[in-house]
Amino acid sequence: MMANGFFALLDDLALIMDDVAVMTKVAGKKTAGILGDDLAVNAEKAVGFPASRELPVLWAITKGSFLNKLIILPLAFLLSAFASWLIQPILIAGGVYLAYEGVEKVIHTMRPPGGHGPGPAERPDEKTRIRSAVLVDFILSVEIIILALSQVVEADLIVQVLVVSIIALVATVGVYGLVALIVRMDDAGMALMKRDAAWAQTLGRGLVRALPILIRVISHGGTVALLLVAGGIFHHIEAVHHVFHGWPGLLVDGLLGLTVGGFSVLFVAGCRRVLGSRD
Repeated sequence: MMANGFFALLDDLALIMDDVAVMTKVAGKKTAGILGDDLAVNAEKAVGFPASRELPVLWAITKGSFLNKLIILPLAFLLSAFASWLIQPILIAGGVYLAYEGVEKVIHTMRPPGGHGPGPAERPDEKTRIRSAVLVDFILSVEIIILALSQVVEADLIVQVLVVSIIALVATVGVYGLVALIVRMDDAGMALMKRDAAWAQTLGRGLVRALPILIRVISHGGTVALLLVAGGIFHHIEAVHHVFHGWPGLLVDGLLGLTVGGFSVLFVAGCRRVLGSRD
């Protein structure tokens, strides 16, 4: 009897793991676009530090990302079970923040050198940039986890937990593993340049020269990703989706991100003026 019970348990576990594998594949496809945006945004946040601080800063952001997942995962399951109506307002609030950050970065990029951009003393310090990166990671993680959960909401609880946890783990380990490779690309290039083989030296020089270009591409790509992710959140609102029915999805996401971000920047600037005038 005990043997029969043990083998029945193994069968149940095998069925559960089959369900997990299939549903993880489905949820992975659904969240792949956001994971790509997550990579661009977080890579942009992690570059630009002195070489000696790149990996420590990246590790600090990665630890913050793991903590974000530990906070979000149980809350997502509780919301799905008891207060699913809160999910959309939370996503919209996060979208507003992402749109605000994206438009702010566009404004700073468009300011001419020597203008009113932040000087050396005004640039955010390391801890401020880490906090900003962890906050953006939190908002993107909410969207990734909620979207993954929506693909398995009809499954058993154990399957939901396993599938969404796997997606959350990939969103941290996969994304920040790739970011680590990017920020150390120049070190790999320097090591190759010290070898005797001509092909290694050529490849090494190529890696070193390519890194600044890649960082600029990542920086601009991260800004675009912020706006597209934010716009995508607003685009999924049923009334908004109906208004833009038939329009190209990326165009609508970009327009919505820029519009909401522009109004958010104006609102924050107005609040600062009002508060400043009271001092």
